[in-house]
Amino acid sequence: MQRAGGAPIPVFSYQMAVTTQSFRAAFRRLGHATLLAAAVSLLHPTLVASPPANAANDAAIAKGSVSGLPVPRFVSLKSDRVNVRSGPNKDQDVRWVYTKVGMPVEITAEFENWRRIRDWEGAEGWVYHSLLSGRRTGVVVPKLKKDLVPIYESADVKSAPVARLQAGVLGQIKSCDGKWCEFAGKNFDGFIEQDRIWGAYPNEKVD
Repeated sequence: MQRAGGAPIPVFSYQMAVTTQSFRAAFRRLGHATLLAAAVSLLHPTLVASPPANAANDAAIAKGSVSGLPVPRFVSLKSDRVNVRSGPNKDQDVRWVYTKVGMPVEITAEFENWRRIRDWEGAEGWVYHSLLSGRRTGVVVPKLKKDLVPIYESADVKSAPVARLQAGVLGQIKSCDGKWCEFAGKNFDGFIEQDRIWGAYPNEKVD
């Protein structure tokens, strides 16, 4: 595909390679992690399953028992090495390691200085709170994995596309109005339909 002036529209591919999995540790500690999660849920009723995505705008949304901030909520990784543990203390085994700074994750529970997070592929574990940032980022999620997602010059599908992004491309969420997000990454900057990125809830407004 080409722009109106004849120049090709650039295509940006998956950039992340974000985890190194420790499967032996994960399976060895799976039973312990399950029991710990159950105990934490009983002791702390606020550590509940995530509400529907549009609950991010609901006045009755749950608040974290530690931070007082909404749970669930999106944040990003502050470091290029983040250990993910099977439970909320340093005695728990490291299940895997994230190696991509800025990757978006969703906080689904809080326990003292620990946060349970979920990534865009659905994996969950516990990380230390200081390894997370409030900076908003997102990952491209096409309707079909093989599809390319266009980003546009303005928040209008009739405007000119400036790039096409593969599934998994990482970028910064500059703002969202509930339907469109201004989305920028390495060598691209434009507007993307909000439901095509993981890192902002449907109808959520981000300043």
